[in-house]
Amino acid sequence: MAGARSDLKASLLKHRRTTFERVEKFISQDYFVDCNLRGRLFGDRCALASLSYFKTSKRIPYSEAIGEEFSPIKVGDSFGQTWHTCWFKVELSIPKKWTGKEVHLLWESDGEGMVWRDAQPVQSLTREGEKTSYMLTDSLKETDPHGLTLYLEVACNGLFGAGKGSMIAPPDLDKTFSLNRAELVIYNRDVRELLVDFEILLDMAKLLGEENQRSFQALYVANQMVNLCDVDNPATFPAVHELARSVFCQKNGESQHIIHAMGHCHIDTAWLWPYEETVRKCARSWVTVIRLMEKNPDFTFVCSQAQQFEWVKAYYPGLYATIQEFAKRGRFIPVGGTWVEMDGNLPSGESMVRQFLQGQRFFQQEFGKLCLEFWLPDTFGYSAQLPQIMRGCGICRFLTQKLSWNLVNTFPHNTFSWEGIDGSRVLAHFPPADSYGLSGRVEEMLRTVKNNKDKGRVNHSVALFGFGDGGGGPTQKMLDRLLRMKDTDGLPRVQMSVPDRFFSALEEEKAQLCTWVGELFLELHNGTYTTHGQIKKGNRECERLLHDVEILSSLALVQKSSFQYPSVQLQHLWRLLLLNQFHDVLPGSCIQLVVEDAMRYYSEIRSSGAQLLKDATRSLCGELLANRDKSSDTILVINTLPWERTEVISRTGPQGSETLALVTVPSMGFCVLQESLPPPHPVTVSKEADGSVTLANGIIQACLDPLGRIVSLSLLHPEREAVPEGCQANQFVMFDDVPLYWDAWDVMDYHLETRKPIAHLLKPLEISIPGGLRGSVTFSLQLSKSSVLTQEVILDAASPYISFRTQVDWNEAHKFLKVEFPAKVRSPNATYEIQFGHLQRPTHWNTSWDWAQFEVWSHKWADLSEHGFGVALLNDCKYGCSVHGNVMSLSLLRAPKSPDATADIGRHQFTYAVMPHLDSFQDAEVIRQAYNLNFPLHGTEGSPLGPGPVWSAFSVLSPAIVLETVKQAEDRPDALVIRLYESHGSTVDTWLQMGFPVHEAVVCDLLERPDPNISLVLEEHRLKLSFRPFQILSILLVLKGQSRA
Repeated sequence: MAGARSDLKASLLKHRRTTFERVEKFISQDYFVDCNLRGRLFGDRCALASLSYFKTSKRIPYSEAIGEEFSPIKVGDSFGQTWHTCWFKVELSIPKKWTGKEVHLLWESDGEGMVWRDAQPVQSLTREGEKTSYMLTDSLKETDPHGLTLYLEVACNGLFGAGKGSMIAPPDLDKTFSLNRAELVIYNRDVRELLVDFEILLDMAKLLGEENQRSFQALYVANQMVNLCDVDNPATFPAVHELARSVFCQKNGESQHIIHAMGHCHIDTAWLWPYEETVRKCARSWVTVIRLMEKNPDFTFVCSQAQQFEWVKAYYPGLYATIQEFAKRGRFIPVGGTWVEMDGNLPSGESMVRQFLQGQRFFQQEFGKLCLEFWLPDTFGYSAQLPQIMRGCGICRFLTQKLSWNLVNTFPHNTFSWEGIDGSRVLAHFPPADSYGLSGRVEEMLRTVKNNKDKGRVNHSVALFGFGDGGGGPTQKMLDRLLRMKDTDGLPRVQMSVPDRFFSALEEEKAQLCTWVGELFLELHNGTYTTHGQIKKGNRECERLLHDVEILSSLALVQKSSFQYPSVQLQHLWRLLLLNQFHDVLPGSCIQLVVEDAMRYYSEIRSSGAQLLKDATRSLCGELLANRDKSSDTILVINTLPWERTEVISRTGPQGSETLALVTVPSMGFCVLQESLPPPHPVTVSKEADGSVTLANGIIQACLDPLGRIVSLSLLHPEREAVPEGCQANQFVMFDDVPLYWDAWDVMDYHLETRKPIAHLLKPLEISIPGGLRGSVTFSLQLSKSSVLTQEVILDAASPYISFRTQVDWNEAHKFLKVEFPAKVRSPNATYEIQFGHLQRPTHWNTSWDWAQFEVWSHKWADLSEHGFGVALLNDCKYGCSVHGNVMSLSLLRAPKSPDATADIGRHQFTYAVMPHLDSFQDAEVIRQAYNLNFPLHGTEGSPLGPGPVWSAFSVLSPAIVLETVKQAEDRPDALVIRLYESHGSTVDTWLQMGFPVHEAVVCDLLERPDPNISLVLEEHRLKLSFRPFQILSILLVLKGQSRA
C-alpha cells in the first residue's frame, strides 16, 4: 500500500477526491487494516493469565470488594444487570521478550470501568469515553515485575445511563453487559502519533475548502506521507512525522483568532443515573485527568460544583489530595463558585445566594481561593438577578453555552456585558463552538471562529474539550490534536489556557462589547417549569422551612445568648436542598431513581427542620409554653415575615376540634391571643337555585357557577369587575403534550392548538364552611377517564384574595393541565416575580422573541395590570405560567414518559389564589400577599401569666423593602446577618426597626465579608438604609452582650 523510496519523486497527484480517500483508507479502522497504518497501532498480543469477577447490587469500596469470592469469566461472556457493579480480578504476566516496549492492557466492555492498582484508583476504562487501554509501563525494564494483579470496578451503566432504546428513555432494567476484549498488547506510540498527524492534515484538506491553498498543501503533504511510510518498517516513521511537522510549523499571523482551550468534564450531579453513581463518575473522570496531567505539563482542566469535590474528598481521599496538589500548581482549576450547577430559574433568591455562599466558602477552605467566574454551561435559562448575586459573591465573569439551543431566535452575542434588573453587570461569554464537550478537532476550531458573533470586538474565545454530561473528560488524543493546532497557518491559534487568562484578555477589549439587559431566556425546555410537581413542591416548602428555622433560631439567640444556634445542622440541610436544585433534578428532567433520592432528601429536611423549628420556638417562647394549660383557648402565634399580618388561622380546640381565629400578629415576632378578633366584615356564602354560589367578605365578591368556575369577581369598594363578561375564570383546561424529543423538558407551542376545557362535573358545588371567619365551597371534576380534581374554594375574612385548595389524582400520559383566569384588563405586558424582584414580559406575540415566550416561569406571583386596576395570580408551589392577551394561565401538571415513565403520576395537593386590586400591584401589596400565602403563621397553644405578650424583632418602614433573611453570621457567633431587597423597582430611603439592642451594624457582601467603604447610621433600635431599585443589601448586626467565642 505504501512505498518508502528515498528518492521520492514529484507527486503524481491528479484527482483530489481519490487522493483524499487514499489517505483516509491509510488510517481507516474499517478498511485495509491488514496493510494500513491503523492496523499497526498494536504489536504483539498476550492473553491474560487469569480473569475472574463477582457481581453486587451495591456500590462497595475497594477494600470490601477484594475480599469477595471471584468466579471465572472470559471474553464474550455477559455480566451484570443495570445499576449493579461487577468487580474483575485481572492477573497479568507480561512476556519477558517485551522488554523496552510500551505495554497496555486493552479492555473493551459495556459499562463504565475504573482500574485499581495497588489499592488506588488509577484510570477509567470506558469505551464510550474513548478510553479502552491502560498503560502498564511506557518502557518495560528487565527489573520490572512482569506479573501483577489489577482490579476493575465496572458500573453496569453507560456514560448516559441505561435508557431502553434511546438515551432519554427510562432505564432498561433487563439490560446485560458484555466483555468484548481483554488482553495485553505492545502499544506502538509512534504509530499513534502519525495517525494524529494524518487526521489533522486530512481535516485541514477537507475543511479549509478547495479555494484555500492550505487545503491543497495539507492534502499534498498527506499524500507524500503515505508514499514515504512503510508500515512494516518503523524506521520510516520519523521522516513521515517530519513531513507533517513541515505543515504544522508554518506559523499564523498576529491577527489570527486566539482560542483558549481548557480541559472540561461536565458531570451532571444526577440525571440519567442516581446521585451515588455520580460519585464514581467524578472519580473515574478526575483520576484520568490526573494521569493526563502527569504526562502533559501544559494541560489545564477546569472543574465546577463544590458538592462533587466534597464527594471525592469523602470517598477517594488519596485522589483528592492529588487534585489539591495540581490545583496549587494552577492546573486543576475549581470554577463556578456554587455548590452545584443549579437550575437558573426556579431556586429562590436566597437559595441562589446559598449556592454561592456554600460553594465559595468550600473552595476558599479547600483550595485557598474564591472562584472569580460563574460556570453554568448547561441549565435552562438564567434569571435577571444573577448578575447582582454574582457580584455580591465576588464574581464578575460568567460562562455558559446553553442559549445556543434556542429553538426560535439565535442569541446575537458570544461575548457581551450582561446587565441585571438592578443595573449590575458581569462579563459573559458563550463558547462559539456551541458545546462544552469538544473533541479537539479541526472542524470545532474552525467553527469557533466562524460562529463568533462578536468579530471585530474581541479576538478571543474559549474551547472546552472533553467528554461531558455523563463524565469521561479529555483524552490524550484530544491533547495531541490541539498541540498540532497551536500555531498552524490556516487555523486559529489554539493555546492551553485558564479562565483568568482568558477573561483578562476579554477585559482588555470590553469597551467594544455590547450589553444585554435582563433575563437570558432559553427558548426551549420550558416544560421543566412544571414537570415533577412533587419535586417543585418539596423545593418551595423546604425553602420556606429553612427560612423560618433560621429566623426563629436567630430570634432565640437574640433573646438568650445561651441558645445553641444549629449552624451545623442547618448547613447540612441547606446542602441537601442545594443539591436537589441541580439543573436536572429541580426541573424534573431525571430518572425515577433520582426522584426517589430527591424526595428522600426533602423528607429529611422536613423532619429535621421541623424539630429545629420546635427547638427554636421552645427557646424563644419557653416560659409561655411551659405554663400552657391544655384547657386554655389561648394561642401563641409567630410571624416570620417582616410586616404585621391580620389573617384567619386554624387551630385545634380543647376537644381536638378545629376552630378558626382572626389574629393580628406583629412584624417578624409573636403574640399570645386569648380570643379571635371580630371580623371587620363576616364572610357570607349564598347558594342560588341554579347551583351557583356567591362568596363575599366586604373586600371582594366571587360568583361561582356549578362547575366551580368564577363568572364574576369584583372589588366591592369601589365596585370593579375583574372577569370579562361571558368568560369564566378558574377554568381548567387540558392540552395534548407531545414534544419533538425532549419529553420531560419541552412543551411545544403547538400544544396550544389542542386546548380542551374541562366541563365534566363529578361532584357538584357544595358549601363546606358557611361563612363568618371563612367561607368555602367544594366540588370535583372528572378530568379524564382516570384523573379527578377536587377543589375547595376559600374566602377568609379580611383577605384580599380568594384561594383554591386543590387536590388532583393524576394518571395521564402526555397531557398538560392548566387553569385559566381571563381578566378584564388590557396591558401589553405582564409582571412576574423572580428572585429578589420582578420583570415584565409581553402579553402579545408581535415578534419571534415575544412568541418564543409562550410558556414562562415565575415564583410566587404574576400580575396583569392596567392603570388603576389589576389582577394577580398567586401560588404556593407552581412555577410555569403565561399571560397571553388578557388570559392568565397557571401550569399545574404534566405527564411526560421520558426519562421517568412515572413522572407526576399520583396525588398532588397545591394552592393558588386570585387577587383583584386597585392601583399598581406594588401599592396593592400583591408582593406581601404572595409571601403570606407561602409563609403561613405558626400557631402553638400556650397560656401566659398575665396579659398576652407582643414582641416584634424587625420591621421596615417602607413597604417596598422585604427583609428576606435573618441568620447567624457564618464566622461570627455574636452576630446576625440580615438580607433585605427593594421589591418595587424604586429608590428608597427607610428605617429598619429592631426590637433588641445592637452593638454595631456593618454592610457586607453576600459572602458576609464586611464592606469598609459604606457606613450606616445606627440609632437606638433603628438603622437607616438606602436602596436603589431591586438592590440586595446584606448587613452584619453585632449583638450587644454576645461573646465572640
